[in-house]
Amino acid sequence: MADYQTAGRGQGSNRWESERGKNLLFSLLIHPEGVPANKQFFISMAVSLAIIEALGQHIGDLSIKWPNDIYWRNGKIGGILIEHTLYGQMIRDSIIGVGLNINQRTFHSDAPNPVSLWQICEHETDREQLLQDILRYFEKYLAEQDLKEQYFLQLYRRKGFHPYADGQGAFMAEIVDVEDDGHLLLRDESGRVRRYAFKEVTFII
Repeated sequence: MADYQTAGRGQGSNRWESERGKNLLFSLLIHPEGVPANKQFFISMAVSLAIIEALGQHIGDLSIKWPNDIYWRNGKIGGILIEHTLYGQMIRDSIIGVGLNINQRTFHSDAPNPVSLWQICEHETDREQLLQDILRYFEKYLAEQDLKEQYFLQLYRRKGFHPYADGQGAFMAEIVDVEDDGHLLLRDESGRVRRYAFKEVTFII
């Protein structure tokens, strides 16, 4: 756990802004047992659901923006970055980096939609207690066999048609499914189902 990051990372070239001593910034090293490489998205679902449940003790209107951003309404309250080491066809190690906006009152970067727990509740939250809650729930979800239904029920924009964009331009679509390997399936207004890996589609907010 850190009080401050000098170069917080997100997916790809994204950066994470965090005021010193205000937010919950931590990394976990785990050694999953029996998780094949093609089912690695299980780890992402487990940590996302754990964070949703822990934050849900303080606020409602939470969701998971595929693949693993944590949202309150249309604002981003947290992000997750996971790196795996493989041994053959199995996951040997997983490093899970989490950044959650907790007690920060204002944001100064060009990030489009950050929001913090303080901005929602207007009071300070014990970061250490929140971390312990997340770890407890994470352990619970890791022990389960199948998280897909629970994950899907928490998805941002789970219902209805919403705007997206890919390399071909903007379009309206609805979420059909998230595959076991993490690919997102969207159905556009023509009925065509489109399949996306991470960073291949953008949510227009």
